[in-house]
Amino acid sequence: MKRHKVQWRAAVLLSALLAVASACAFSGSGGETWTDRKESGGNPSISIMTWNMQALFDGTETGGEYDEYREEAGWSSEKYSGRLNGIAEAVGKMESAPDIIAVQEIESVQVLNDLAAVLSKYGYAWSHFAGNSGMSLGLGILSRFPLGTVKIHSISVDGVAAPRPVLEAGVSAEGGEIVLFVCHWKSKLGGEEATEAVRRASARIILRRIRELAEEEPDLPVIVLGDLNENYDEFYRQNGAAISALLPDDPRSADIAGLYESGGEETAQTGELQKDFFIISKDKPPRSRYFPPETVALYSPWFGELENGSYYYKNEWETIDHFLLSGQLFNDSGWEFENSAVVDYPPFTNNSGYPAAYNPRTGSGLSDHLPLLLFLKYRGL
Repeated sequence: MKRHKVQWRAAVLLSALLAVASACAFSGSGGETWTDRKESGGNPSISIMTWNMQALFDGTETGGEYDEYREEAGWSSEKYSGRLNGIAEAVGKMESAPDIIAVQEIESVQVLNDLAAVLSKYGYAWSHFAGNSGMSLGLGILSRFPLGTVKIHSISVDGVAAPRPVLEAGVSAEGGEIVLFVCHWKSKLGGEEATEAVRRASARIILRRIRELAEEEPDLPVIVLGDLNENYDEFYRQNGAAISALLPDDPRSADIAGLYESGGEETAQTGELQKDFFIISKDKPPRSRYFPPETVALYSPWFGELENGSYYYKNEWETIDHFLLSGQLFNDSGWEFENSAVVDYPPFTNNSGYPAAYNPRTGSGLSDHLPLLLFLKYRGL
């Protein structure tokens, strides 16, 4: 597979990237190969996009569709095809198609396959879909790189299943494997407090896997990505009144969580280990200053590289779409964090600069979420 060279433009906040893959698999796609760049002294890169696609249903009614995507509301195969073509056109207007696309709110594996088909010139030869039986929408991944180990983690609280599972995928890049946890956590529909337990249950599953992976392969980079339905500053938005699935490294959050460090000496009010919340850090590499050393801390680009938000709700930007990065991406070895960006330009935005939400009646727009981009560069061993 060929690699496409991209330059960062301030207007769109894009960073230099190359699409890594096998040179023979997609000949004619243009750009340099991994081998070309290694021989010329360049550093290969990977670009990853996460995008909530806002209820991407196909044109066949099976009973689980939202009302506006039923035949009686005017939805059709023709509108579905038009929407797919609109997505392909939008991706084609980017500086370069991402190497990996993680998508949320897609109906089925068939929709994921249809996405791969309309984007076929970009060479997404590997894909995986995850969804719960009886649920209208799931999530998936398209990749130019081989997907190694894939696991589907179901989430339940008190015997009740969460709407969507967590998709764990090992991406086998030539510079080394990266593990992605593609997520679409429970929304706040039903109340923030009532639904927080489900989001924390999702965090618990991923935390357990991160610790397992750290024991098996300590140098393995991990990225949690997708729509987490929780802002990076959720704790402050809720006035620090309760534990959220995403907690800042802050004395108040450490105190309410019952775990904190004081004067470099670990103390624990409850004696319990962190089990169902992430500490999101502004440090590179991420670390926990106010929690015990074994606490899992992940870096959030919302502290630095990302601006405004990815979702506009009730006249306010929200930061509910995420990349959360493990410390292995900041140690000057192997795959390293380079940059991140919100795709905040037309046709992803409307004339007012807000997400160009899709309208199933008119067939216009793309999604009520803006995609996020992440750029990694290979530093060598």
